[in-house]
Parts: sequence; C-alpha cells; structure tokens
Amino acid sequence: MSVSNQIKVGVVGLGPVGMVLSAHLQEAGLEVAICDLDKTKVGLIKSGGMTLEGEMDKKVFFKNIYNSISDFDAFSPDLIFVSLKTIHLPSAMKEIEKLNNKSMGVICAMNGLGVEKMVSDVIGDSRSLRMVINYAGNQTTANTTKVTFFNPPNYIASIDDSRKSQIDELSVLLGKVGLETKAVSYQELLKQTWEKTILNSSLSALCGVGRMTMKEAMGNANTVALVEQILKEAVKVAAAEKVIFPDDFIQKCLGYLSKTGNHFPSLAVDLMNNRPTEIDYLNGKIVEYGLKHNIPTLVNLTFTNMVKAISDTNSANKASQVRPSSTDVLVNEISPEIEISNSKNYFLGVDLGSAYTKFTVIDDQKKIVFLMSLKTLNRDKIPVTHVIDALKSKYTIAGICATGYGRKHLTDVDVIKTELNCAALGVSFYFPGAKNIIDIGGEDIKIIKCNAENNIENFFLNDKCASGTGSFITEVAERAEIPIKDMTDLAIKSTYALFLQKQK
Repeated sequence: MSVSNQIKVGVVGLGPVGMVLSAHLQEAGLEVAICDLDKTKVGLIKSGGMTLEGEMDKKVFFKNIYNSISDFDAFSPDLIFVSLKTIHLPSAMKEIEKLNNKSMGVICAMNGLGVEKMVSDVIGDSRSLRMVINYAGNQTTANTTKVTFFNPPNYIASIDDSRKSQIDELSVLLGKVGLETKAVSYQELLKQTWEKTILNSSLSALCGVGRMTMKEAMGNANTVALVEQILKEAVKVAAAEKVIFPDDFIQKCLGYLSKTGNHFPSLAVDLMNNRPTEIDYLNGKIVEYGLKHNIPTLVNLTFTNMVKAISDTNSANKASQVRPSSTDVLVNEISPEIEISNSKNYFLGVDLGSAYTKFTVIDDQKKIVFLMSLKTLNRDKIPVTHVIDALKSKYTIAGICATGYGRKHLTDVDVIKTELNCAALGVSFYFPGAKNIIDIGGEDIKIIKCNAENNIENFFLNDKCASGTGSFITEVAERAEIPIKDMTDLAIKSTYALFLQKQK
C-alpha cells in the first residue's frame, strides 16, 4: 500500500507520545483522527486545540476527535497508531479488531518488549507494525504537552517487513515536519526496542521504589551500582535472544543516563500516583527471558517484585476508599452514585484551594452531575480555565461561582463567595439548623458557628501556625506511613482524653 497525503491516520491515546505524533501527522498534511477516553481532554482539544511546547513548539486543531475506538468506523483509517500504556493494549485491540476496515495497519508506539506480538496475535503479522519512540514529555494541561527531549531518530517497521513502501513514505513525511523517523527492518527494530527497554528498565523501577528523580539516582554511587547491575543482566539476556550489543554498550548507557534530568520516569510517576505500571514489559520481561535461558536476573527480579508489591498495596488502599483521591495534573472521576441528567441548565462551582482546585457541576434540580479535582499549581491558572472551557462545551453552564483562596484571581465568573459562606450554605443544605462546622483546609482550619436559620453567627480561624491543618496532617500521615483515610479511625481509638481526665 502506498502512502500519500490523502492517507487517513488514526491515533489512539493522547498522552505525550500520542500528542506529539498527532500534531506532526497533521502538520505533514495527512488526514488525522484522534481518540481518547478522557472526555475532558477531548473537550479541551476540540475547543482549544493541541499544544506542544518545550523542545517542540506547535499548536494544531483537529476535525475528527473521538471518545471511542468504535467511532473510527465512520473515518475508516488506513493506519492506526496506538500510544497507550502497554497494560491497556489488550482491551484496545479488542475494539480495534471489531472495526470494519480489515486491511488497516496498526502501529504500536509504546514501551516494552513484545508488545507488537499483542497486536499480531489479534490481527496478524501483515497488519502489525511497531514504532520505537525516542522523545518524551509530560502534560502540563490536558491538551498541552511539554516535550522534554527528542533524541532522533524514531524507528518504525512492520513485523513481516511487508509494508516497506508504506513505512518508507511515512518516515519521509514525518521527517519533513521535524519528527525524524527511520524506516528499518523488523530485525533492526528489535535491537532498537531492546536498547530502549534496557535504558527504561535501568532507572524506572529504581526511581519509583526509591522516590528519586533520575538525576538523584545517577548522582549516588550506591544506586549507580544497582543501575549497572540491571544493565549487565539485561545485556546477557538480550545476547541469549540473539540481540548483541557492542562491548562498550553498558558504559555508553551509564554515560547517557548520567545526563538525565531532574524528573521522574513515567513508571515511577504511575507508581507514586497509585496507577498500574508497565513493569511486566520492562524489568519483568528481562526476568521472563532470563528464566527462559536460565540466566540469573536477581536485581531485575527484586525491582519487579517490589514494584508489584507496592502496586498491590496501593490497589488495596484505593479500593477501600469511599472516593478516589486526586493525583497528577488532572483527575476526572465520576462517582457511581451520580445520576445522568437531562437538564437544560447547569451551574458550576470552582473552589480554588491552597492544595487542590475542585470543580462541581449541578443541574437545575441541585443534583451533582460532575466532580473533578486537580492540584493547585501555584500561580498558574491556565489548567483551571482550560477545564472550565471544557465543561462549558459539555454542559450549558448558566452560572459560575468561585470560592477559596484563589477566588479573586479567577475571571469571567458570575458570583464570588468566601469559603465561609460556601461551607455554611453547603452543609446547611444537608444538615439544616444550628451547628458548628469544622473546615480543615490545606493551610488553615475554620470553625463556623451557624444559628437555627443557617446563618453564620461567628467563626474562628487558626492564625498562629499550621499545626493541625490539612497539609500538616497529610505530612504526618506520609511520614508515619499511615493512609490518610485511616487517621480518623486512629484518632477515635485514642485514650489520651481519658488520661487527661484521670490527671485532673
């Protein structure tokens, strides 16, 4: 199949990898459709386009933006790039298999060993391709990626080498718009895949377990010794798989890693944010192939098992929570009890707190239809305005109320209220009558006294120190390695008050 500027290309997954690919494919003049399950992200891209910054500087808009892989049937792409976390590939392939275009090629652009086999097992070798990505970035907002580096070229190949003309022309088009990509044989691609996997495995698990940035890990002689051992084990396993590296490969890897930045690899970010990781396709694959060839991989095994143990603990803790907690830049969790609404008018409340910014949408029957929170990013209010724009595109927002410490910095709102008034009004909706409200915030504690008519009669704030505030309690919980949700139960069990009574 030949590539022309009329080729239709789909991209599934709009993380940093998918965003960079989508932007360059669009700039190359191809007809592009993009897909992501995150409705907020899709809404932002529809209204504000997609932005690349840092090492790449682009802003592009797309005509075809989908929330479901099944929507690609109407678009009928010739190629689909899949840039998801590897753990999500099996479920994506189930949906891709259902698409009507049975000649469509699928290019997996993701980390790990053997992921292309997960594609070919479903649709066959002739339709399966693999791409090795040599750039990275992080999302500063849902529709913005800051590209941190690009070490060209990327590599692309088809599993049975049957689509050589297609990948040749595709690589030329990407090269013309600054995303240098080299079309290679599948055997050459395997070597590039191993090289990248070995580099990823050397630091990802270690940084996640040790809560260290890559720069911190490479700045400590003890952890560098661990990194070197991970590399040695991986190179031996690769050789057994007939992937041979030069004698100075390990030293070159250590030299390359010593120049890494002061940030966390993606697996470490996932681990620290209680998300599933790709460990089975990185260090775990090295262990798997080591067992196949009877090669000891004790350090890789240790880090694989440690990551899995932490992930299991995180999953158990998360499952016991009433509602998922906010992590990373954007979290969009709709609680199961929230009902679907058919109202014509909706109202948005934005609480710009010191630690988190919270968004709530209610319908005209005062039912909650949307909940979301994101970490408050110092003085950067761009993510807040982007979320509001996305919500406006999804709901008919009749009014916006802002509260919290940052309320006065949010423009284009209809009502601004203090957190005292909002707390009193909100609690009184569920608990009318005289009451005392204790609001533990990130930086202070407020005690609000309401009379029988639900009006604020008096209030008190701690203004001497941060002791007892949300940030203080969170810090104590983390240092004591106690889940924050368990702090209340532990406080109830305390016998300290009884001790004070006996002293009297």
